[in-house]
Amino acid sequence: MKKTLFTTIVLALVLVLALSACAGETTTPEVEEPVVEETEVEEPEVEEPEVEETEVEEPEVEETEEVVEPVATLKIWADDTRTPILAALAEEFLAEYNVEILVEDLGVVQDIRAQAIIAIPAGEGPDIYIGVHDWLGALIESGLAAPIDLGDKVDDFVPSTIEAFTFTDGLLYGMPYASENLGFFYNTELVEEPPTTWDEVLEIGRALQDEGLAQYAIAIGGDPGYNAYPVWDAFGGYVFGTDDNGLWNVDDIGLDSEGMIAAVDWMVGAVDEGLMPETTDYETAHALFESGEIPFLMAGPWALDRIRESGVSYAVAPFFPGEGAPFSGVQGFFINPFSENQLLATTFLTEFVGTEETMQLLYETGNRPSALASLLETMDDPDLQAMAQAGINAVPMPNVQEMGSVWSAWNNGVSLALTGELSAEEAMTDAANQVRDLIKGALVGMVNLPGSYQDKAGCGAAWDPACEATGMIEGDDGLYTLTVELPAGDYEFKVALDGDWGVNYGSDGQLDGPNYALSLEADSTVTFTYDPESHLVETTIE
Repeated sequence: MKKTLFTTIVLALVLVLALSACAGETTTPEVEEPVVEETEVEEPEVEEPEVEETEVEEPEVEETEEVVEPVATLKIWADDTRTPILAALAEEFLAEYNVEILVEDLGVVQDIRAQAIIAIPAGEGPDIYIGVHDWLGALIESGLAAPIDLGDKVDDFVPSTIEAFTFTDGLLYGMPYASENLGFFYNTELVEEPPTTWDEVLEIGRALQDEGLAQYAIAIGGDPGYNAYPVWDAFGGYVFGTDDNGLWNVDDIGLDSEGMIAAVDWMVGAVDEGLMPETTDYETAHALFESGEIPFLMAGPWALDRIRESGVSYAVAPFFPGEGAPFSGVQGFFINPFSENQLLATTFLTEFVGTEETMQLLYETGNRPSALASLLETMDDPDLQAMAQAGINAVPMPNVQEMGSVWSAWNNGVSLALTGELSAEEAMTDAANQVRDLIKGALVGMVNLPGSYQDKAGCGAAWDPACEATGMIEGDDGLYTLTVELPAGDYEFKVALDGDWGVNYGSDGQLDGPNYALSLEADSTVTFTYDPESHLVETTIE
């Protein structure tokens, strides 16, 4: 019975489960979904603003180089022509040796000497300075120039320029860069061929005068001692003799030699005949040549620019064979003996200045034949070539200190003869004796007032520092006085010591200073008073 009940329950459960399964299989009708056409909607194109890409440069961080201070400074004194050329070498020398170059322009060459005399002893001078070889005696005597060793470089220079800077002790005291001497200028419209003797100079002048084509034959353009030296030399005149070694003998003074007196006589004859003016003024002589009034002129390279600008037709010739040679002057560089940088100074001169490139610039700007032999051979200026030929046998101006005692006496002696105040023999004998006194020291201690007034105050000529008539007298108060009678006029003067121009003072009391000026409205008695402490002069006019 239990079994039947259990079976019944099971069957009932199976039936229920079957009915449930049938209910789960009910079919749902299919509904067709509407076809939705997809429309492509264009979205508006929104232009994005262009953003300019800026490059942001990162700041460069400069690597700072260590600043190296120059190890030394070379100070150079030059004239206005040479200063730019030397200054242009500074950067290269600094890079090579780490040495600074400082070039100071002192104007003209003569101003350099005046400043060197003052500055070098005081320890304020340059390491290198430009000058002329005939300063050498005075510079060495004053201890203002050091010997220089150019080594093998010495062979690069024209031998005569090296000789000019070689002193009587056999040492070289400068490096040359240019030479200068007179040449013989002639007017090519008046003269086809230059003369070959001094007598022919006068003959040609006479002929041109007769034709009314010239006023004179020749004129001397400046101080006759220098500017007429080819005439003196042609007749056998000289300044100092030489010893067996070729060194200057200052005891042998040739201003009153037979040759010098003969040469002055020849010139006096030309003046008397009207073939030469008695004046030796530079401006007068050049104006006569440039205007065609004289066919001949002795002049140096310094006159080339003005002669060329004048438009006169000219050529330059050497002086006549066996008929005289000019004086020669050599320009160069001196080294301060007190400089702490003498070796550097020598290096600068030999390696940077003494090159063909720099020496070419010095030649081009200075109108002077180069002292460098290689450049002398290639000069393209025909005038300078002719002057170089004229200077082949030139006589170097004596580089001894005693030469400073010569100029005033020599120039005044010639002038006194040309103006007829003294004969040639008297004038040159007096000049030679004056030089002898100066060299012997006979005039040491003299305080004089050389000036343009002296020929009106008892002197044979103006600007004579050894004229006894204008020597000042020392008073008990230590001041020096001079009283003279002068006619109305304008005058200039300076103070000169020891009978020459070696030590002179100007209107500011400065060594080598400017001239004093004196203006007299009427004939007057003038008293000059000189204070040796201040080096100033006061004038009292009555």
